[in-house]
Amino acid sequence: MAKPDPLAAKLRSDAYLGFDFGNKKIGVAVGYADTGIASPLQTLRSLNQVPDWNAIGKLIAEWRPLGLVVGISRQQDGSDNIITPRMRKFCRQLNGRYNLPVHQIDEALTTFAAKQLLFDDLKVSAGKLWAVQDQLAAQLILQSWFNEFADDVKRQSDGGK
Repeated sequence: MAKPDPLAAKLRSDAYLGFDFGNKKIGVAVGYADTGIASPLQTLRSLNQVPDWNAIGKLIAEWRPLGLVVGISRQQDGSDNIITPRMRKFCRQLNGRYNLPVHQIDEALTTFAAKQLLFDDLKVSAGKLWAVQDQLAAQLILQSWFNEFADDVKRQSDGGK
């Protein structure tokens, strides 16, 4: 997937970064409040289940987002599953490290939907699928957040007007 133009990112201040957190990989997407459209950005690898904070810091410095959006996985009944506490910890760490608002949204089946789109619909090979499914899931997370909170997001990017 093509990386958005970094020069364009430096000229804009209404960007948001979306994250699909996993123990081994973290998908990242970028989107803009004024358009409400998210795009896949990249997949970061974790080392021993520790996020690549240097890479995340570089993305935050490059895109200068207004906020961060993290998909939170839960059981179908709404209760936590085995990875939910780690996702919440990731949210707290993002907020603590970068002093940006961190928004959480239910990521219900986004990785499954990303795999289905890539493999079934686009016929992406299994090897390539592993490399890009998380960034597409991050795009779906961020896009869902834009869709759900479009008015609030737009108002915030306009300085509260």
